[in-house]
Amino acid sequence: MSKEGSGVLRAWEATIRKTQAAKKGAKNIFGTISVAHADDDDDHHHSHQHHASDGAGAAAGLEPYHAEKILPNGDYYIGQWYDNFPNGRGKYLWTDGCMYVGEWYKGKTMGRGRFVWPSGATYEGEFKSGYMDGTGTYSDCSGNTYKGQWVMNLKHGHGHKTYANGDMYDGEWRRGSQDGHGKYQWKNGSSYTGEWKNGVMCGKGTFTWSNGNRYDGLWEDGVPKGNGTYKWADGSFYVGNWSKDPSEQNGTYYPSGSSPEGNLEWDPQDVYKVDLSEARICPGEKVPILPSQKKLSVWNSSKGGAGERPRRMSVDGRVSVGIERAFDRMNIWGSEEDGVVDPEHLLSLTTFEDGGNLKGTPIKVPVTVKRQGETISKGHKNYDLMLNLQLGIRHSVGRPAPAASLDLKASAFDPKEKVWTRFPPEGSKHTPPHQSSDFKWKDYCPLVFRTLRKLFKVDPADYMLSICGNEALRELSSPGKSGSFFYLTSDDRYMIKTMKKAEVKVLIRMLAAYYNHVKAFENTLVTKFFGLHCVKLTGPAQKKVRFIIMGNLFCSEYVIHRRFDLKGSSLGRITDKPESEIDANTILKDLDLNFIFRLQKAWFQEFCRQVDRDCEFLEQERIMDYSLLVGLHFRDVTTDGELIPCGIATPPGDTAPSDAGPRLSRADMDQLLLDPARWARIRLGINMPARVERTVRRNDCEFLLTGDPTGEYYDVIMFFGIIDILQDYDISKKLEHAYKSIQYDPTSISAVDPKQYSRRFRDFIFNIFAEDT
Repeated sequence: MSKEGSGVLRAWEATIRKTQAAKKGAKNIFGTISVAHADDDDDHHHSHQHHASDGAGAAAGLEPYHAEKILPNGDYYIGQWYDNFPNGRGKYLWTDGCMYVGEWYKGKTMGRGRFVWPSGATYEGEFKSGYMDGTGTYSDCSGNTYKGQWVMNLKHGHGHKTYANGDMYDGEWRRGSQDGHGKYQWKNGSSYTGEWKNGVMCGKGTFTWSNGNRYDGLWEDGVPKGNGTYKWADGSFYVGNWSKDPSEQNGTYYPSGSSPEGNLEWDPQDVYKVDLSEARICPGEKVPILPSQKKLSVWNSSKGGAGERPRRMSVDGRVSVGIERAFDRMNIWGSEEDGVVDPEHLLSLTTFEDGGNLKGTPIKVPVTVKRQGETISKGHKNYDLMLNLQLGIRHSVGRPAPAASLDLKASAFDPKEKVWTRFPPEGSKHTPPHQSSDFKWKDYCPLVFRTLRKLFKVDPADYMLSICGNEALRELSSPGKSGSFFYLTSDDRYMIKTMKKAEVKVLIRMLAAYYNHVKAFENTLVTKFFGLHCVKLTGPAQKKVRFIIMGNLFCSEYVIHRRFDLKGSSLGRITDKPESEIDANTILKDLDLNFIFRLQKAWFQEFCRQVDRDCEFLEQERIMDYSLLVGLHFRDVTTDGELIPCGIATPPGDTAPSDAGPRLSRADMDQLLLDPARWARIRLGINMPARVERTVRRNDCEFLLTGDPTGEYYDVIMFFGIIDILQDYDISKKLEHAYKSIQYDPTSISAVDPKQYSRRFRDFIFNIFAEDT
């Protein structure tokens, strides 16, 4: 190495020592580490000046050049440099000991490279926008090694993993865990080949023990559950229904000809207690910090020039000077415009030099949100109806019934499959006394809905407690467009909707297809139904109230700041409230939409597949007028409710108060991606970390369904699902379509043929959702 290069390295080492010593006290106004250069070191001072001037000269000609730099926070970079960023091939050393050697593009790890952690762990393979993404090999300091496919820091696709204890897995991975088909080989010679789910044996598979015995059949949560066969090496076998619960275990033993009495004393429960006791799956490794979490210190050239980084301008024409300060940081995963911006200009960056004259005012959301609905207390007009409903649910759910199989007979879906129960005020043999009026209760297809609750993993006791506990239901302030009323349980988990007779008929007609669809596709976005019931008041009124119990999509610890009901039509699809009256509970519509929703690659691919499946199902059932309900929780909000775009630091003390709900930092989100336990809370459409890009409609295109993207991004937690799936294309909808087509563009109205509706809905959804690149 040259004398000058040696000086740079010595200076870098000196800077590391000073940085680490000063970390506790040296914080800039944004709360991140900021340590001055070790300018008292002569070699460092000389080298710094030399390369800074070189960089300015090369940048002036907008030509990439080879650079060797000590960056403002003490990091060290050597390699190709362009426009104030690593670009090409280079090595970056962080002060905490992490190192990356490989390809860069505009300051982001992109292409092939090698990332090394201080612990000795390494990843060598493909990167994309700062993430381990593509084909690569990860080896941790314990001796575990994975070689295979990655998507956004997660093992995803086919991969082979060898564990430090001698175990091995070869097969499919999904979001960091074994998922799909694969083979796990234990060090002792036992193996499992079959289906996996979230890192455990689940589905159909074969377990072979080292002594030659084997089990072929169904698995659930890592143990045999359902139909299966246990076979001994001598040829004898046992066939039956398997369960950890001995009362559910039953089967038949068939001895082999050579050993007719060989295993008569054997107990199937020994498989759980003994045979599988040592068959433990090694847990996934925990990466202390991900490559996408590593920040690059932005280089500040001492001279301006043609290569100086372009700066955003605020609406009043002021240049944001904050981008050029020494404590600025750039995230590897961020967009080209990311950087820490002076808080004075924080929310005024609405003119973009490369995006035309797109201007918009800062977006504000409520910091605290009032609970929806009015509590139904004594004296409320629907108090008796609520009591009737709670009594009926308690009776339906608590009624003894045999364990339901997920494979239901056709008779369970018969429209005549209903159970009437009378509830006299004085009580009866099967019902308790109550304070309400005499009423009759009807359960539609009770076995089907009991099995649906089991399929959706709803605990009967929790379900009953949510609806029938000591807390009253809440009635939403106004009925929906259909005239239906909505009620929420006190814990927000369930929504109860009154129904018209025609809607009940549609649901009963499509119930078998609905059941098969949600059973086949765990990630379905269609509404989850838990019960269909009717209350009939006796006496002169003879009033019937039919209602459905559904999951509440927005039941979350996060505050939902924005709600959208999206259909892909434009006629009447705008909120008639002034801006000042729009709050967190306002349902906005298609023409109010001002975002593009950007999902991580794996989630976006799954989203597209599932929307296609769900729309095909609804089309086959002749359903139309459904919509995608979307809820957004913005992760970065100031104390007065203004949204903070991605990559812009939050000034100290300017975060939203604690009652706004939990918020995830980007580092938290990246760490969450590697923790399978925390993944359990995230599903397609539920608690999904994502980004949204702001859009602006031009004045001459106000009825376009989507506006122009501005390049302004926000980190969000997303919730979405397909709702209102009980409107078939009956004669009334055909007449509505014919009537409105005379006055309006037929493509803009909601009531259209199910095939056309499905196509238009999908076109619109795939236009407003995109992969986050």
